[in-house]
Amino acid sequence: MLALELEGYDVEAVGDGEKALAAVLASEPDVVVLDVMMPFLDGLTVCRRLRAREVRVPILMLTARHEVTDRVSGLDAGADDYVVKPFALDELSARLRALLRRTSVTGHEVVIQVDDLVLDPLGRTASRAGMPLDLTKTEFDLLELLMVNAGVVLPRDVIYERIWGFDFETSSRSLDVYVGYLRTKTEVDDAPRLLHTVRGVGYVLRAPQDPVDA
Repeated sequence: MLALELEGYDVEAVGDGEKALAAVLASEPDVVVLDVMMPFLDGLTVCRRLRAREVRVPILMLTARHEVTDRVSGLDAGADDYVVKPFALDELSARLRALLRRTSVTGHEVVIQVDDLVLDPLGRTASRAGMPLDLTKTEFDLLELLMVNAGVVLPRDVIYERIWGFDFETSSRSLDVYVGYLRTKTEVDDAPRLLHTVRGVGYVLRAPQDPVDA
């Protein structure tokens, strides 16, 4: 809590699931962090009840469970993202920033922009330098994932998990193929590269003024 306050967040902490549910309904925060293992009401139940009330605040789930089925349960309950404990504070902060980029202060989805690349999640349109991009469903979903997490290096297994599903064979070269498609479509007329490879890890989307090794 103190670490997040030092980063500029206005934090309200509660000790159990019932208080968490009441606090979210009362204060309408910009983002919620729920621990799966909370007294009275566990984090999954709190998440389900919030979604049942059509509360669309971004929810980040903290879990000590490493099994894929447990992570699936969190996403199925309506969580937007999850972090497995123990975790580094830098990772938690990066995930929170990514979730906040997806919403305006009123909690509604907004157009996402990185440099001159613009994506509309609701209209499912994308453009660069004002020129529309003709994207397939998978290309759009992959670009959206990378833009929502702009500046965050996404490991290959995380991308496969989010785009193709938990049982997808991660040794497949499908991801590399689709990254190639996106680069071709977003680098017309020698436009600066936004989608970078981080060797041995995965991919990151960054503005030209923040280059990475590719």
